Amino acid sequence: MTNLPAPAPRLFLSPPHIGPAEKQYVDEAFATNWVAPAGPHLTAFEQEMCAASGAAAAVAVSSGTAALHLAVRLVGVRPGDEVLCSTFTFVASANPILYEGGRPVFVDADRASWNMDPALLAGALEARAREGRLPRAILVSDIYGQCADWDPILAAAQRHGVPVIEDAAEAVGATYRGRWAGTFGAIGVYSFNGNKILSTSGGGMVVSPDRALVDRAHKLATQAREAAPHYEHAELGYNYRLSNVLAGIGRGQLAWLEQRIDRRRAICALYQSELGGLPGVAFMPEAAYGRSTRWLTCLTIDPTVAGTDRDAVLTALEAANIEARPLWKPLHLQPFYRGAECIGGAVSADLFARGLCLPSGSGMTEADLQRVVRTVRRTFGRA
Repeated sequence: MTNLPAPAPRLFLSPPHIGPAEKQYVDEAFATNWVAPAGPHLTAFEQEMCAASGAAAAVAVSSGTAALHLAVRLVGVRPGDEVLCSTFTFVASANPILYEGGRPVFVDADRASWNMDPALLAGALEARAREGRLPRAILVSDIYGQCADWDPILAAAQRHGVPVIEDAAEAVGATYRGRWAGTFGAIGVYSFNGNKILSTSGGGMVVSPDRALVDRAHKLATQAREAAPHYEHAELGYNYRLSNVLAGIGRGQLAWLEQRIDRRRAICALYQSELGGLPGVAFMPEAAYGRSTRWLTCLTIDPTVAGTDRDAVLTALEAANIEARPLWKPLHLQPFYRGAECIGGAVSADLFARGLCLPSGSGMTEADLQRVVRTVRRTFGRA
């Protein structure tokens, strides 16, 4: 019998990176029997996130999607209301608009940051102001660990008095002109999903400079219970609070966040060094206005120059048991949102057609990284 070599272990795109601090907090939650969606870790996690981010107040919830839903409700989206929304993002950014009966109108990305194009947004607001139909809100996603260009976005929104929700689900720890992602809109949202730099396995957070808004989010997230000795409910609420156990994981993760970001940035720099010279390859630009976390290292491939294409690279990586993915398919191209209005759209469609995300987990070893590099280079005939 021929002894075949063992297959190489699977390299995942962005697995959790858990350390001993997280286990210590979880053990403490079990030892004290604080496993319900309340408790000292939950309060401490919210306070520590405020201290790190500069947000005035925070409420931790069960997912980033839950946080977005609360944000959409908090800004008053009602049935039929328009919300201008990033198109180059994950579908969970837009779906909560529908939860409240709103109608997303998608706005294309710019090539400088891959985030919402401020000029397109400003033009859309001007046009709607002339027609007397301003949107109820603007929902901007910070993509792949990089902040949108917030100064012109906020200036355009403020000219027309339209509130902004910042979807910083992919950008915990990123900065824009020295300020943390999530702190620019009326409401900011984080995700702590299993693939994020800061993971609680599943979870999210609403932050705001307005403590009253966060108090309102807290009430809605706890089934909108009124202040009474019995269970009294005067409005629709949700079971959205994060558990004390998962908040303990978040506390441990937050303590190491800067080191995790540094490692992801180093991983991106290695990929740029090893693959940046390949024909037709261009990495996601880092905008001069801030620091990206490089949550995922993303690149595009021009097949007219490269002699190969994105799909060939993805196929080669999968054959080597390495997980990689295309960039986000724009929401205006998703079957579910077929027919939705999109302002622009060509930039995000092009990024999707040519782009991919490489494995970027902060726990990757140098051997893991070189395995990815060799596989990509072979696809270009540069082994």
